[in-house]
Amino acid sequence: MPVFAIGLPSIGGFELIIVLVLVLILFGAGRLPQVFRSLGEGIKSFKDAQKDDTIDVATRSKQIDDKVDAAEAHEVKERA
Repeated sequence: MPVFAIGLPSIGGFELIIVLVLVLILFGAGRLPQVFRSLGEGIKSFKDAQKDDTIDVATRSKQIDDKVDAAEAHEVKERA
């Protein structure tokens, strides 16, 4: 959903420059690479956690399907 659709204005070039200058003032030129590196690592770990969670959900659903299939097979054997 675009930002302007919920009533907030979009960020233009001038606003982006102001934000970058403020970040430079707050953190300084020496710490800026470290700040962006840690930000990138945080984003990477978040994406990895999402991927792991997706894999866990798929694995768990397969385990549940296998248990249901085994229970159904057991019921069929008991009826026979």
